[in-house]
Amino acid sequence: MKYDPINPDFFVNNRKRFMRKMQPESLAIFYSNDLMPRSGDTFFPFRQNSGLFYLSGLDQEETVVVLFPDCIKEGFQEVAFVKRTSDYIAIWEGEKYSKEKAREVSGIQKVYWLDEMAPILHELILLAKRIYINTEEHDRFIPELPTRNMRLARDVMERYPAHKYHRAQPILKKLMMNKQEAEVELIQQAIGITGKAFKRVLEFVRPGVMEYEIEAEITHEFIRNRASGHAYDPIIASGANSCVLHYTHNNQECKSGEVLLMDFGAEYGHYASDLTRTIPVSGQFSKRQRSVYDAVLQIMREAQQLLVPGTTLEEYSKEVVKMMESSLIDLKLLSRKEIEQQNPELPLYKQYFMHGTSHHLGMDVHDLADRYVPIQEGMVFTCEPGIYIRDEKLGVRIENDILVTENGPLDLMAGIPVEAEEIEELMSVMISE
Repeated sequence: MKYDPINPDFFVNNRKRFMRKMQPESLAIFYSNDLMPRSGDTFFPFRQNSGLFYLSGLDQEETVVVLFPDCIKEGFQEVAFVKRTSDYIAIWEGEKYSKEKAREVSGIQKVYWLDEMAPILHELILLAKRIYINTEEHDRFIPELPTRNMRLARDVMERYPAHKYHRAQPILKKLMMNKQEAEVELIQQAIGITGKAFKRVLEFVRPGVMEYEIEAEITHEFIRNRASGHAYDPIIASGANSCVLHYTHNNQECKSGEVLLMDFGAEYGHYASDLTRTIPVSGQFSKRQRSVYDAVLQIMREAQQLLVPGTTLEEYSKEVVKMMESSLIDLKLLSRKEIEQQNPELPLYKQYFMHGTSHHLGMDVHDLADRYVPIQEGMVFTCEPGIYIRDEKLGVRIENDILVTENGPLDLMAGIPVEAEEIEELMSVMISE
């Protein structure tokens, strides 16, 4: 792992919070993610299951964590199983967790090798009446392939059909939506790295550079600052590509007179950042580009002030739509009469603003959360309005990450340049050189 060690007290506390919400006489099983085959005998880079990491900090494949808060067998309230290491593995793959290291990282005192798990887990399950399983849940994504958690949960359910089964995800959602101080610090660390990458890009971009060259500059800054990499596939979209919401080809030349929309964020210590900036390739916005940019920036400024405790995301979205419609009228993209006469089921603003304004941010860029729970202190949201005018090959999106506090929204990206004048000034210095 590239990131600095995380205090194990964080994971100890998370397990205590999770176990307090479990029903009596129940255990919970959390499996690590798969090592996903890539091609031949190679794998995609491993990324730990967010739930297992949140509860243990164990960042290694072939890991299992079992929680059994009222287990009558002394010392088995928390158990971890890790892949048995050896000199052979150390030579070919490098250091893996020893039992001592797994205890140090997680704070879990009962640590066994994974090949010792079967009889131990069997006994624990027979002592329990209920089992929590950690099947992945996202209300906007249905996976086609079963994950390791899903496959092994099915195996447990077949072996022990008389037990009662519960979902771990609703508990994790309640816990993970509201960020603790340690989590905010990790997100802020990821944001700091992202900000460095953006400033590097401002020094690099000029007509003639390729989108993939810009991606390379960002990746360079991420890795040299101990990020594990990108929190999601980066969007480096120039010209007409700026109007493609999830453009990731990143293979076109950036041309004079175009805008460049960049949506990227570093991941540090398993926590994501999510930044979007739109800049002029030539270093100066045209009059039209500047008017659209200023409109989007104003919406972002006003929208983030609405991210306060008690507001629902539905109420918030309705207010942002009003701002967007007003801006689209000012930009002469829509008329007030058209809006008044529009079909409510097919609102006209969606021709130019097709996506939501905010989503939860945390261990995942689209973090585990309940979108129907009112906004609460400790939640972290993106705020990312955009206007996309395909006929003009002009797309502008601006995005910052916002922490909800009792004293109002706190912009965690306030230190990253966003004003048009500052961006133009920073770019002009480098382009002139």
